[in-house]
Amino acid sequence: MAASPSDLVLSRRQVVGGAVAAAASTALLPRAFAAGDETINLALVGCGGRGSGAADQALSSVCGPTKLVAAVDVFESNLEGSLKGIQSKHKDKADVPKENQFIGFDGYKQAMDLLKPGDVVILTTPPAFRWVQFKYAIDRGLHVFMEKPICVDAPSGRRMIELGEEARKKNLKVGVGLMCRHCEVRGELFDRIQNGELGDLTMLRAYRMAGPTASAFSEKKPADIGELEYQIKRFHSFLWASGGAFSDFLIHNIDEGCWMKNAWPVEAKASGGRHYRGDYIDQNFDTYSVEYTFSDGAKMFLEGRTVPGCHNEFATYAHGTKNSAVVSTSGHLPARSRIYKGQKLNDKESLIWSKPGREPNPYQLEWDHLLDAIRQDKPYNEVERGAMASLVTVMGRMAAHTGRVVTLEEIMTHNHEFAPHVDKLALGGPAPLLADQDGKYPVPQPGLITKTEYADPAFAAS
Repeated sequence: MAASPSDLVLSRRQVVGGAVAAAASTALLPRAFAAGDETINLALVGCGGRGSGAADQALSSVCGPTKLVAAVDVFESNLEGSLKGIQSKHKDKADVPKENQFIGFDGYKQAMDLLKPGDVVILTTPPAFRWVQFKYAIDRGLHVFMEKPICVDAPSGRRMIELGEEARKKNLKVGVGLMCRHCEVRGELFDRIQNGELGDLTMLRAYRMAGPTASAFSEKKPADIGELEYQIKRFHSFLWASGGAFSDFLIHNIDEGCWMKNAWPVEAKASGGRHYRGDYIDQNFDTYSVEYTFSDGAKMFLEGRTVPGCHNEFATYAHGTKNSAVVSTSGHLPARSRIYKGQKLNDKESLIWSKPGREPNPYQLEWDHLLDAIRQDKPYNEVERGAMASLVTVMGRMAAHTGRVVTLEEIMTHNHEFAPHVDKLALGGPAPLLADQDGKYPVPQPGLITKTEYADPAFAAS
């Protein structure tokens, strides 16, 4: 009988040992908000589009007053642009004087040091830095909102699970930016699936097929920027920084499918490839096709593509022994979840259930839920779920990049870490990944390189 994901997490904890438990032995009690009228101060660590959006949602929440007091990024232009946009919408809630604006890798410490225990730090840097900054937030007694994915490889995922337990023991509230889990109509669909309205759930299908997205396609590094700075600026192009386009974009479809199944898959086999590359030097495949298998034999099929001029689709579907459902229609919002009789999806005559009307924004709901938990001192910790979603994503990505069947049990013990010294990186210093003499980086070679996702001399020498 295959081990469950929770059993695998426990076995990993036994391997790691009791270091985290010892570090968390003294519980920290965040300040209370019984009256509901005390301002929660915020620090923004990572001023890209997602960080700016998260800060906007935090300042827009109706769950008591919030105020942005510090911001940090490695690029001054990002910081300035972000603050300008935030202050244009929240003039009285974004008070970040120049002395509270920090540039550089250690800026997160300076920003968090301006907060009091019980305040909130927003972690929206490239995910490679997540565990480093999360650890410091826990040490400072801060509640946390962090963007997904929360890890890029197996070792950092296991580390995040351990840190999540430390945060829980200190009564710190932690939100993870898998906002679809906060979507009300998806939530009702989940309840209906669990109540048997689809019968036994045997298959899920997930698609994110579009053109080139964000910084996933990159050309050779210009001469006027350092190697490390370039890789961070184009972080979707590099596996160490983001897990690549697969981890950063496909995780939402993977997570909402696993949510509907109410389980994590235990195995993945996959294929993928690079096509019309031209001068692009990034590490991504242009197509990914993954078959996930759950412990009961049910399947989830994932299709990802970033090739222009092709059929586009951004949706997730569920199929049961009685009926079928649309989990999400086109993107993250609105979901327009609905159930159909039999397998005739989108057949009006077969529609059984839908939820017409305007859907509340899940990006806002995740912040409302987090801030309400802080003020009312409710249990709130999404780290293990976020880590498992990230690790299941790593499992599918690794299966495509190596050409092997990869199990969740393997992921819970795999020891290849893309950037083991990420906590020691410094502006102007060396990058975790080196280009060759032509300015190109190592790419996955399925069937040829099978123990790791690309040729990594540092790992081979370890």
